[in-house]
Amino acid sequence: MSDQNEIPLWEVFIRPRNGLSHRHCGSLHAVDATMALNAARDVYTRRGEGQSIWIVPSADITASDPQEKDANFEPSESKIYRHPTFYEVPEEVGHM
Repeated sequence: MSDQNEIPLWEVFIRPRNGLSHRHCGSLHAVDATMALNAARDVYTRRGEGQSIWIVPSADITASDPQEKDANFEPSESKIYRHPTFYEVPEEVGHM
């Protein structure tokens, strides 16, 4: 199949309830965003487990190289103030 005839791949993110983050739950092929959203709803929220759906074209996602993990993430290990151990999260905040 040539590149012109390929149907784009979309990444699907679902938020199960208010206050929680969207989570990647899978991928699907669709010709446009509307069709991808409808397909994601049908495939990933059949039991009503979704509050919100995000779809993103896979081609638009830029990811770090796992082999460069040390260069990307090691510097933060030496900055202990970035770790959440210094903060008390109030009970009222909920899902944080």
